Amino acid sequence: MLDLPPALSVPESAATIVHAGAVLRRHCCGFRLFRTRLVLALVGLLVGIGVASAETAGRPGEPRVFGGMEWRQKLFEKGVDLQLVHVSESAYNLGGGSKQLVDYTDQVAVGATFDLERIVGLKDAVIQITYTSRAGRNLVDDAELGTFQLVQEVWGRGQTVRLTQMWFEQRFLNDLINWKFGRVSIGGDFATFPCDFQNLTFCGAQPGNLVGGYIFNWPISQWGTRVKVNLEGFGYYQIGAYDQNQQYLGYENKLWPVWYQGSTGVLVPVELAWTPKFSGLEGSYKVGGWYSSGQQPDTIYDYAGNLIAFSGQPAAMRTGQYGAYVAFQQQITRPSETNSNRGLRLFFNAAFADTVTATTDRQIAGGFWYIGPFESRPSDSVAFAVGTTHRNQRVTQVAMLQNASGSGPAPVKDSEYVFEVDYTFVPVAGFQVRPNLQYIHSPGGSAINKDVWVLGLKTVINF
Repeated sequence: MLDLPPALSVPESAATIVHAGAVLRRHCCGFRLFRTRLVLALVGLLVGIGVASAETAGRPGEPRVFGGMEWRQKLFEKGVDLQLVHVSESAYNLGGGSKQLVDYTDQVAVGATFDLERIVGLKDAVIQITYTSRAGRNLVDDAELGTFQLVQEVWGRGQTVRLTQMWFEQRFLNDLINWKFGRVSIGGDFATFPCDFQNLTFCGAQPGNLVGGYIFNWPISQWGTRVKVNLEGFGYYQIGAYDQNQQYLGYENKLWPVWYQGSTGVLVPVELAWTPKFSGLEGSYKVGGWYSSGQQPDTIYDYAGNLIAFSGQPAAMRTGQYGAYVAFQQQITRPSETNSNRGLRLFFNAAFADTVTATTDRQIAGGFWYIGPFESRPSDSVAFAVGTTHRNQRVTQVAMLQNASGSGPAPVKDSEYVFEVDYTFVPVAGFQVRPNLQYIHSPGGSAINKDVWVLGLKTVINF
């Protein structure tokens, strides 16, 4: 056991007071960006361009602000279901970071589902296409919050327009078997979890949050396939195979379903789900894992077997990454027999990755939603979540060794703890306004980083 050196002494950053004019300019810029992108999105809808997202855009059948338009209903009856969703997230750090800022980011997703049975007579088959456009600023970077996870989950993977989904799905034997193939994201089918919160710890499929170097969540798509077998009275089992290639993260041919050269392997996830009903209260209990035959750099060793921190040489490349996860949800109460959505729902998610290549090796989160907290507001909801992301102890031990040997200082990191509470106001069907408060203890797993308080506002408009 190494004797730890005394905690590093660092001068505390002086609090930065943002002038009212600067804050106003940020708000105005954010509003102008929102207005411009919203107009462009509406134009896209009116000319019939569109697509849906399995993770953060509108799904077929969800409430929509303009869902009852006659021309749209006629298209739907002919087999074309258009979706258009705008998500915005504003964040202001009340405490923590190097300075106080207001940042705004957003995403526009346009898409369409094509029912091939209505269009060409191919029974139980659909095609889904999704394009997304992201823009804005990231408070974690701009205010130097130092967190593992984003405080604006919709930011990331390039502030650009890209193809997010283009897949074909076919059901066989009355949906006993369901097959999907095309440009997809693993989080759309495996370890799925809604993005109702604003902190990334509680948004989307956890494996992608944990090992984003080779598991790509929305809005990145990659060539892949998934086969699901529905088990009557129990749930389902599914297995997938996805192409491993870092070029999916880039910008070349980002609008087209190209198959990039130079793939390094295949990512294979599996999942078993139990979907019981206890006295009519729905539950979902998923257990899964993954294996990748691709290559990722070792977290601490170089190609000669020496510690990278001391040798300065390139990391050794390791073949074969793996991990496991659980994703549980359960409705606990249902105060209204006429509205099954109302009531308390609990969730628990946990993901664990191998420690050879993952710099963060586990993420655990839990919390609740209460839909319809007031009889007069049956669509509103209140939610709370708490979670943690853990730094790989191999990396932490090397940092401790650097400090003990005098070759530091190196930051010693452990776990980041995140809390979020929000209230979702639904003024009309298809429109959500979600003010939220986030508290992050030990940002980035570092005890020397100041705790972070973030006041956020998320809006979702499903046209």
